[in-house]
Amino acid sequence: MTLSQRDTDREPEAPVPAPAPSFNEEFPDEVEMSLLDHLGELRNRLFWAVGSVLLTSIGCFVFTKPVLNFLQEPATRLGVKFIQTTPGEVFFASMSVSVYCGLLLASPVVLYQVIAFILPGLTRKEQRYVKPIVASSGVLFLLGLLFARYALIPAAINFFVGYGDDIAAQNYTIGAYFNLIFVLMLGTGVIFQLPILQVGLGLAGLVDSRRMLSWWRYVILGAFVVGAVVTPSTDPVTQTLLSGAVCLLFFSGVFALKLLGR
Repeated sequence: MTLSQRDTDREPEAPVPAPAPSFNEEFPDEVEMSLLDHLGELRNRLFWAVGSVLLTSIGCFVFTKPVLNFLQEPATRLGVKFIQTTPGEVFFASMSVSVYCGLLLASPVVLYQVIAFILPGLTRKEQRYVKPIVASSGVLFLLGLLFARYALIPAAINFFVGYGDDIAAQNYTIGAYFNLIFVLMLGTGVIFQLPILQVGLGLAGLVDSRRMLSWWRYVILGAFVVGAVVTPSTDPVTQTLLSGAVCLLFFSGVFALKLLGR
């Protein structure tokens, strides 16, 4: 047997496995810190987060009148008059509006402090998903607020005014009106996080897009239940709008998982 024949009869060598990533490669931002150091960093992060909310809330309180007019516009456009039934009702409503607007304006700073605190403990693969997910969550929350302001609230007020116009004068207490506005806007903003939840479950390997799509009947039923719970009004127009938005968000989340290969 020649040398070349012996070489061809030899079994092929097994491929050498790639070396496992080192700890520094897996956790690129990891820094050795004691418990007291962690608590000190947490205190600093909370200081900046809470301070930013306080500063933006105070700034919003100074310019609260244009914000109040902007939120009242769907009702005043239909001839609704606002009244104050208790001393200081307008003042406390202004404070509530300022705090909510302050939270909204300071949310980028708050999110940055949260991410900066947890990021060193995440692997390189996990870090790759954190920033797009957080950015998408902020965009969806803002879209939820806009959807509530320009779709849900006008539809709800229009229904109430049309239903009771020939029965009672359309005079609303400002406290009750803003409670309705805040519930609709914040509830819608939270509901618009549904695609983020779906993508998170898909990336965790708990569910895939095909299985999620098979739940569409239950999702449509659940969407109308959510619409009835989140909207404090009983008008069918507002509930239908919100339920339709939930269904659209669900199918958008399924499509996003499909694009990610899940």
